[in-house]
Amino acid sequence: MPSVCPDTETAELLASIESAQNPDGGWGYHGGNSWCEPTAFALLALAAARSTSDSFQRGLRWLRVTQRADGGWAPQPAISPSTWVTAPAVLALCEDDASPAIEKGVAWLQRQTGEESTLTDRLRRLLLGARMESGEGTHGWPWLPGTAGWVMPTAVTILALEKAALRHRIPGSQDRIRQGREFLLARICQDGGWNYGSTQALGFSASSYPDTTGMALLALHDDASPAVGAAVSKAAEQWPRCHSAQTVCWLRMGLEAHGVRPPNAGSCSLDDATVLDRALVILARAPEESGARVWGAV
Repeated sequence: MPSVCPDTETAELLASIESAQNPDGGWGYHGGNSWCEPTAFALLALAAARSTSDSFQRGLRWLRVTQRADGGWAPQPAISPSTWVTAPAVLALCEDDASPAIEKGVAWLQRQTGEESTLTDRLRRLLLGARMESGEGTHGWPWLPGTAGWVMPTAVTILALEKAALRHRIPGSQDRIRQGREFLLARICQDGGWNYGSTQALGFSASSYPDTTGMALLALHDDASPAVGAAVSKAAEQWPRCHSAQTVCWLRMGLEAHGVRPPNAGSCSLDDATVLDRALVILARAPEESGARVWGAV
């Protein structure tokens, strides 16, 4: 049965993250060039540990200087378009009370929607006779602008908009948060959890996955509907079969967001772990108050 690492390893994990920081202030996945996603999650892990180290401040500066003129972030400075990684960047920058970059990042996120929810795309498919899936009028977030909405970017964006509204009083996000939640609820698989995107694949019901189920439950942390309750039960059923760090961590955070503390016997594998893996382990093990604060729930 899976668990994250023992308490005594938290300091070592934090030290390993700080030692992996690049001279420019960002982090790579396995070293090398700095990327937005591992940098944002490394900062969230340091925030959960209440770190105010120089490493934390240099990471925040890296995010601020790599923000694009449109308000978003690209996965890596050498890549052109802003993408879904804007959401974890906003989550991390919300730990910086003075950052004007947050408002621009929120505005970019508010402008994005899955292509399948646009009137033009729905009309095109209607004229072509394509079958409309359940919930196709809902508004999630895509990985890349102009493409379909998916569960993971939608869940992380909901958390980012919630945190920005709560911590920085940035208005105008409540409708998009509601729409994002409707998107998630419309894409619950027949087995009760969440797949990465569609509830159907080649005409068959798609199976859910523990990492996406955990992410969706975390984003729906204050939803007590029967459908979400069934998803919590599915997540608890998935838990004993999880072993990879990211799967264990997302599922644990999703369960605990609904008051379910999974058993901690066994261990997750951190062999060849990335900075992202180590950061998620720290986030999953954060005390309840610190974890909720990092995700914007308090």
